[in-house]
Amino acid sequence: MKTLVAGWFSFEQMGATAGDLIARDVVCNWLKQAGILYDIALAPPFQGGVNWRTVDPFHYSTVIFVCGPFGNGWPVTEFLDYFSHARLVGLNLTMLDPLEQWNPFDILYERDSSARTHPDLTLLAPPPTTPVVGVILSHKQKEYKANAKHDLANAAIQRLIDSREMSIVKIDTRLDENEGELRTPGEVEALIAKMDLVITTRLHGTVLALKNGVPAIPIDPIAGGAKITKQVNTLGWPVLFQADKLEDEALRAAFAFCLTRQARVTAAACGLNASARLEQVGRQLIGQLLVQNKELAEQA
Repeated sequence: MKTLVAGWFSFEQMGATAGDLIARDVVCNWLKQAGILYDIALAPPFQGGVNWRTVDPFHYSTVIFVCGPFGNGWPVTEFLDYFSHARLVGLNLTMLDPLEQWNPFDILYERDSSARTHPDLTLLAPPPTTPVVGVILSHKQKEYKANAKHDLANAAIQRLIDSREMSIVKIDTRLDENEGELRTPGEVEALIAKMDLVITTRLHGTVLALKNGVPAIPIDPIAGGAKITKQVNTLGWPVLFQADKLEDEALRAAFAFCLTRQARVTAAACGLNASARLEQVGRQLIGQLLVQNKELAEQA
């Protein structure tokens, strides 16, 4: 007989959180390591498990309910009645009723109750490996008119996002009105600097990423290439796409490259080399201004 792992992810529209699923995975890992066969009870939108309302309840000798608040009311009572024959285990639960009044569990390691408190089970989960990706999109640029291919670029970016797990942070660099409520250049750049990589159709999305050693996937939204293409070439960054020549496989390969240590080293080098060149521009400009100021003063 098997063990059934259940939680608020087993019920539709009951507010299952990331923490619920992380705690569930910790428990499943324990069972797997012990060689205990188990199923997971899942309800939409979660997929891949069983529907607890339609399975044979006598197929399970043990039912483990994992994570979240747990009280004596619907749908908990319906669930408990359905598996009334089974050994019931509660893990990482906040028991809403005093234990002396109601405790349906044969084994209980609660998160907190009227009797005791334990650390939350998610603390035991391995650290996340999901990349944090900044998406910085430009608006349609009127100055390029018919050559603008922003829709093609945006569609390709969305396909890339849909192709794998990633944590998306949409970053708006516009400051007269900002969709993310960013208020200053420092706030914008600080957010970009925290990303694992950046996907962008904006010139400054590319530049501020590389400046901070963050690998970028720049997509020039202008057919044939325009300012982004010229900037990426002068910076020496090896990743560049044209919106009218996008291939999904190449985008996915660029994404994989941008997660490597080599990419971060290269991005940082691009930023440092560009800074050195610009310092020279600054010195030349100031030198010219000082000479001209001296000439103007002599003429006065």
